Amino acid sequence: MTASKSLAVVILAAGKGTRMKSELPKVLHRVAGLPMVAHVMESVKPLRPDRIVVVIGPDGESVAKAVAPTPTAIQHERRGTGDAVKAARAQLKGFTGDVLIIFGDSLFLAPATLKKMIRRRRSGKKPPAVVVMGFRPDDPARYGRLVVDRNGRLERIVEWAEANEDERKIGLCNSGVMVVDGKRLFPMLDRISNKNAKGEFYLTDLVEIAQGLGYEVAATEAPVDGFHGIDSRADLAAAEALMQSQLRVRAMEEGVTLVAPETVFFAADTRLGRDVVVHPHVVFGPGVVIADNTEIRSFSHLEGTQIGEGAVIGPFARLRPGTRIGAAAHIGNFVELKATSMGAGAKANHLAYIGDASVGAKANIGAGTITCNYDGINKHQTEIGAGAFTGSNSTLVAPVRLGAGAYVTAGSVITENVESDAMAFGRSRQVAKPGRARTFRAERIAEKKSKA
Repeated sequence: MTASKSLAVVILAAGKGTRMKSELPKVLHRVAGLPMVAHVMESVKPLRPDRIVVVIGPDGESVAKAVAPTPTAIQHERRGTGDAVKAARAQLKGFTGDVLIIFGDSLFLAPATLKKMIRRRRSGKKPPAVVVMGFRPDDPARYGRLVVDRNGRLERIVEWAEANEDERKIGLCNSGVMVVDGKRLFPMLDRISNKNAKGEFYLTDLVEIAQGLGYEVAATEAPVDGFHGIDSRADLAAAEALMQSQLRVRAMEEGVTLVAPETVFFAADTRLGRDVVVHPHVVFGPGVVIADNTEIRSFSHLEGTQIGEGAVIGPFARLRPGTRIGAAAHIGNFVELKATSMGAGAKANHLAYIGDASVGAKANIGAGTITCNYDGINKHQTEIGAGAFTGSNSTLVAPVRLGAGAYVTAGSVITENVESDAMAFGRSRQVAKPGRARTFRAERIAEKKSKA
């Protein structure tokens, strides 16, 4: 007998953040810049499932929005894991392949681990109807135990509270992750009872139900590093530390130099080319892509940004979403860019804010230059042509355009377009009054004495 090759994934994400003392649903807490449920969705993508269903709670609109356009199913009452899977019945109607059931905070499970479990479900002359994933933690604590025979056949799952002394010595623990024959899943779920202390429908009861129906059941063992329960803020911090450690190692293996690895923080989707050098205390938010041979200097913060080959960023630079930096461009200290494209070889070396702008190749942005892009209601665009130059403390009031090669003198406020190769003065004429400083001081001193 050969099991079906099709696969559906049910992600259980209806839990609240109660134990984390949070109004935010548990699976939306972020690790490496992304919600936990997003990590799980990424881990199942290599399995190429035919369907993915995320089970959310009755107040799970924010989770539905986070996973869109992936379909969701609502568990209207939180009555246990078995009831949660039942909520996906409509989305899995007519599906007869394998169903992987995984939790929305299982962010460290590797695709290879999941594939191994799916292969076990599809193997043998009589493939098991249920396969449960187990692991061996250093401290089994109060985990449920998997009792298996010598052939790896799962005999039963024993909860810690109900286990005898010998059973508590078993090191193989229940992870809760399962693969179930889709043809048999819902008929077996309908047999689960909630006659227990909590009045809940437990997914683990599928093992006993399957055996009672004469079906095979089995267990697979996964590496312990794939399981890190996240039920508190401390657990969340530990998960962040572990994820960052993995991301740093991956970056260095792929040809990135991290001068002080422990001080650099990545998002899970950060993509860096070869021979990139990252100096200490750099933070990458989501959506950063960096080409080869770039240098990111200390204390820079980047998110939603694409950086071209050979660019130099920082120190103390802030690149916000929508920013694109051309090849060999320089963004220096205390420069902030937002929704801005910098052409190849362009420079903004210090103390500037450039927002909602396009800057041409080899343009030079002087210290203190800002684009006044917001009028309190709408954002407006600034265009700076190739080879243009803005002097120190230039203020560009958008919408405005500087042509190629245009030159804005220091201290100017520019409110009108500047033609290519034109020089613009947008400041008052300087007036000097000889000796006036001396008489001004004398007048003020006399005024102060009279008041005293």
